Amino acid sequence: MAYLTDVQKMINVILDNLKNISRQVDCAIACISGGVDSTVSAILAQRALGEKIYPIFIDTGFMRINEAVNVARTLSELVKIEVYDFSEEFISRLEGIEDAEEKRIVFRDLFYRSVKKIADEKSCSWIVQGTIKADVDETRRGVKTQHNVLNSDLIAKYGLNVIEPLINLYKHEVRALAKYLGLPRFISERQPFPGPGLLIRTVGKLNRKKLELVKKLTSIVENALGDKGYSQYFPAVWEHNIIESSNVKDIEFDVYEVKVTGVSEGNRSYGHPVVVNRWPTDVDIYDLYKYFDTLRNPHILVKLAERNNGLYLVALRIVKTENFMVAEVPRMNLNELKTLANEILENSEVRAVAFDITPKPPATIEYE
Repeated sequence: MAYLTDVQKMINVILDNLKNISRQVDCAIACISGGVDSTVSAILAQRALGEKIYPIFIDTGFMRINEAVNVARTLSELVKIEVYDFSEEFISRLEGIEDAEEKRIVFRDLFYRSVKKIADEKSCSWIVQGTIKADVDETRRGVKTQHNVLNSDLIAKYGLNVIEPLINLYKHEVRALAKYLGLPRFISERQPFPGPGLLIRTVGKLNRKKLELVKKLTSIVENALGDKGYSQYFPAVWEHNIIESSNVKDIEFDVYEVKVTGVSEGNRSYGHPVVVNRWPTDVDIYDLYKYFDTLRNPHILVKLAERNNGLYLVALRIVKTENFMVAEVPRMNLNELKTLANEILENSEVRAVAFDITPKPPATIEYE
């Protein structure tokens, strides 16, 4: 009972804060991605501000297959969502960009220009978004730019006032609010989906062929792992370009050309991922990352399956976490993972599949 009372208090504080600014708000665009943060923010804003709120979904082209349709249908009894398709603008502008931070910054600019366009159509000068405390923490520490963390200069640049109902909460607290509000489990327990979407799981230089592969494989992985209780589980794809093969303490590994993001003592690292091919039987695979310099090699993976041709390596990322500031890799049944890997290998573009065994820190959950 005390727990429920605490959640109700959090909701009351948020609603009171929203009502306090009601007179200042002409109307507001509520940006919904289908994730728990943005959905809870939109619902609370609508409760406090009523018809001043216009819930929208922006299709950036980096969403999962049928994402817009599924989100609008699932939330139809809670909010009426207008879907806007800007996918061609996003993909065309980002195609060919390789650096992780550059991708995030360009995505942010495209996103808010799109939101501004919609806001102008509706004569609104406000937006509601689901920024949470972890987003702010990672952006301020320079680990990665979260697209929805805006400073005063960016707010002025886009000409929009920002409402962030959940800015002081972490993910587990937002989930508690979602459950209390009666949101469907599809929303309250949904694994987080990054703001830039599959853009940052199409690791390295963006091209449409690689993006389409990520979309297909995302469906396969989510269908296989969706009922296992993991906090986050997804594939990422990069080119099978190896720049070094080596052996250290009987651990045989390849270093890949692409660069991926990590975190060390709260700060960002950016280096090449390692895929281990063979290791001594007395070494626990979940300790393998300890044998490497994770400033230079932020993500350490073990190979599950491969063949002699194909363009891409597929990385399987699976973690358990409460606050997403730290995360552990659950101990997996490797035979089950190899079955999934072999299913992924049925795609002719895939050359190898590997399992990421690196916790956060020293790796980040996402690769970019």
